[in-house]
Amino acid sequence: DGFDHCYNKEILNHIENVILGIVTSLSNNEAPVLSLPNRSSWANISFDSAIGLQMSSGSSITTIRSDCPSSATKFAQILKVLSVVYRLVQSNSYATKRDIYYNDTQLFGSQTTVDRIVDDISCMLKIPRRSLHVLATSKGLISGDLCYLEEDGTRIDCHSSSNAVAVSSNIGGIRNIVSSAKFVMIVEKDATFQRLLDDNFCTKLSPCIIITGKGMPDVNSRLMVRKLWDTLHIPIFALVDADPHGIEIMCIYKYGSVAMSFEAHSLTVPSVMWLGLLPSDLQRLRVPDDALTPLSKRDESKLNSLLKRPYLTSQPGWQKEMELMQQTKVKAEIQSLAAISPDFLTSTYLPNKLRYGGWV
Repeated sequence: DGFDHCYNKEILNHIENVILGIVTSLSNNEAPVLSLPNRSSWANISFDSAIGLQMSSGSSITTIRSDCPSSATKFAQILKVLSVVYRLVQSNSYATKRDIYYNDTQLFGSQTTVDRIVDDISCMLKIPRRSLHVLATSKGLISGDLCYLEEDGTRIDCHSSSNAVAVSSNIGGIRNIVSSAKFVMIVEKDATFQRLLDDNFCTKLSPCIIITGKGMPDVNSRLMVRKLWDTLHIPIFALVDADPHGIEIMCIYKYGSVAMSFEAHSLTVPSVMWLGLLPSDLQRLRVPDDALTPLSKRDESKLNSLLKRPYLTSQPGWQKEMELMQQTKVKAEIQSLAAISPDFLTSTYLPNKLRYGGWV
């Protein structure tokens, strides 16, 4: 706890320095200005194959002026959140982003604003969000061969095959992880995840852990996958739709996202392998044509932009699959395997893939 105490002091110092800058400007009769790294630009990003996408040191800066009508509200919102964070760190208590929104709904206007401001502050102070004592409510689910303790001492058991466990809101506080899982499988969609639960997948083949972020993953689902990888050192597979959206979701787990690149170290799992659904599987398994969908214009442009991303050169296997999708101009959901036979996914497809190495 000595470490936490020093770290908390450091965070308080960071916030005090920001406030000091504002007070100094005011005493010099100048309008206070806050400087934030620009989080939405690829120009600020460098790629490191061991870490993923991360914010480069010479990032371009956005300034938020207190005397300018277009940014005065944002200036006030940042100060408000800073004061909340300061109190939380000082009293060593936690709040969710939702709590902060309800602290002043008038000022924030929407939950999304709070989420954005918290990430901006995290980036400005170069401090991970959890260290600011702000938690997100999770949307992810996890199940399988896994037990752990929450920070408050609650014992969580994920073995139940009928009910999944909600991913913790405080991944950093998880300890005593016990598991004999042979692999972790990230599942893009809730529907597929539920199907695997119903078919008792985590015990049938070999002990494993399945997790879903229900589409685009929230930060807690990503932190959880990273925590499991750090602790268990087992393979991490991704099961996503054979479409550009599914590939993008898998890339977020593996390489991170531009918006959260300042926290890449704790969020990315560079060892993620693409288990399926592979574009080449569609041909290999002769998935019926009526289970396939033509790529839309939006799909095509997403696919093109994915292929241009800096990390794909280090993944020739992924590149080949994506180029195949570009040529065939079709996509398919995981559910399309049911066109071969209703339980094809769990009884044939996944067991064969995992036994004989059908991933890239």
